[in-house]
Amino acid sequence: PLAQWCREQGCWDLEVVERDREVEGFEVVPKRWIVERTFSWLGRSRRLSKDYERRVQTSECLMKVEMIRLILRRLARAA
Repeated sequence: PLAQWCREQGCWDLEVVERDREVEGFEVVPKRWIVERTFSWLGRSRRLSKDYERRVQTSECLMKVEMIRLILRRLARAA
């Protein structure tokens, strides 16, 4: 049901990646590092380090602003 909802709402494909139960210790899971890295970048923002906001829309807006700030900073460094 979640995959169908994602397809209907935003034309997204939901892919569930499970780790291998037989492997012990650390295992690289495809694409997970991208999500973890992005959360780490967002967590460095003082405003986003805690959940201060009352509305989800405010949190979403602040995340977008923070990602824009990160991208602009990297573009300025490259130029």
